Amino acid sequence: MSFKRKTLAASIALALAAPLSAHAADSAELAQIREQIKQMKESYEVRIQALEKRLQQAESTAGNALEKAGKAEEKAVQAAVAPQATPPAAINAFNPGISLILSGIYGNHSKDPAGYQITGFHLPGGVLADVSPQRGFSLAETELGIYANVDPYFAGGLNFSIHPDNTVSTEEAFIQTLGLSHGLTVKAGRYFSGIGYLNEQHAHTWDFVDAPLAYQAFLGGQFNNDGVQVRWLAPTDTFVELGAELGRGASFPGTGRDKNGAGASALYAHAGGDVGTNNSWRAGMSLLATSPQDRIWNDVDAFNAGVTNRFSGNSKLWVADGVWKWAPNGNPVYTNFKLQGEYLRRVEDGNLTYDVNVASLGTSTGNYNAAQSGWYLQGIYQFAPYWRAGLRTERLDHGNIDYGVNNANLLRPDHDPSRQSFMVDYNPSEFSRIRLQLAQDKSRQGVTDNQIFLQYQMSLGAHGAHKY
Repeated sequence: MSFKRKTLAASIALALAAPLSAHAADSAELAQIREQIKQMKESYEVRIQALEKRLQQAESTAGNALEKAGKAEEKAVQAAVAPQATPPAAINAFNPGISLILSGIYGNHSKDPAGYQITGFHLPGGVLADVSPQRGFSLAETELGIYANVDPYFAGGLNFSIHPDNTVSTEEAFIQTLGLSHGLTVKAGRYFSGIGYLNEQHAHTWDFVDAPLAYQAFLGGQFNNDGVQVRWLAPTDTFVELGAELGRGASFPGTGRDKNGAGASALYAHAGGDVGTNNSWRAGMSLLATSPQDRIWNDVDAFNAGVTNRFSGNSKLWVADGVWKWAPNGNPVYTNFKLQGEYLRRVEDGNLTYDVNVASLGTSTGNYNAAQSGWYLQGIYQFAPYWRAGLRTERLDHGNIDYGVNNANLLRPDHDPSRQSFMVDYNPSEFSRIRLQLAQDKSRQGVTDNQIFLQYQMSLGAHGAHKY
């Protein structure tokens, strides 16, 4: 019994000790886990604090960098808009747009163009040479243009013209303001006047080979001026532009004058706008006043003798112009139509000297008054991509001429010069054009000249967009 009792007591003691042992083991493991969690928390807190510190340092560094960059940018802007005391270090900083218009022409005339004139309209020899048609192959007006911004305040342009007789002239050489307030623009130097519609456009933008007769008779083809031009563009939905010019007036109908002050002035107003999505228009009125001094031209007098006459006085030219353009949905790429016309009227008064080369034989000087006019109307239709066709009709009115004391010496023709022209041109791209033009010219009294012209025009280099 004693042995059994001992065994039972040991068993009970073992049974009681087992839970206590397990509980002790569990407590140690939990304590170990808690310790690990504590260590992890402390480690993460240290790492988080380190990351937060690095973040603060990075934000501070970035802020300083942005501040420095802002200051640097501000200095750069100030340097860009400030006048430069020294030229740019690199030649590429000066990079103007350079354009070259290559143009050639073949002319076939049924009448010899030698001695060409516009009967009843007195053009100096140099002007006649510019507007006179030529036979055979020759260069047409070839242009070299250089244009660029000078700085944020000014732009500049230079345009040379190479003529068929191998002479070179400066058509334009000007500076122009950029970004003046209140819609103002100022141009100074030599420039094509803003009078009328066609005058300001370079020859390669014309729709026909030659200028209209009215432009030839009253402006010698085109009028450019050395002087100052001011334009104002109204802040309205409708296009409204006013312009004024003051200049030397050396180009026909003016002459070079050795005096202070201006020899020419011009005023003009243009307006335009859209009519729906398919149509747009522009119209204008202009006045050009010049003061020719000793303007000389060759003539044939009432006795069928060649004479040279001289005029000094005042010349005023009024111009009314209008343009209407149509394109379906406002897209002119495939088809479009343009109707364009101008009316010009010139009034001159002053003194005329008859036959200046033979003063010893009775040259006389007297009053001179003349009022003459002319117009043209043309329509251009693009009937397919790359292809256009056009018609132009034009006429001059010989008007009224009073030679004063020289009425018996000089003729007053009753002929009204006219011309009818048809053209078709092919434009493979906006940079190339090939044109065929047929014309019947009745500029000379009693002479009808049937003309055929074949012309090419090629544009190289950077070239700005053309005006409306």
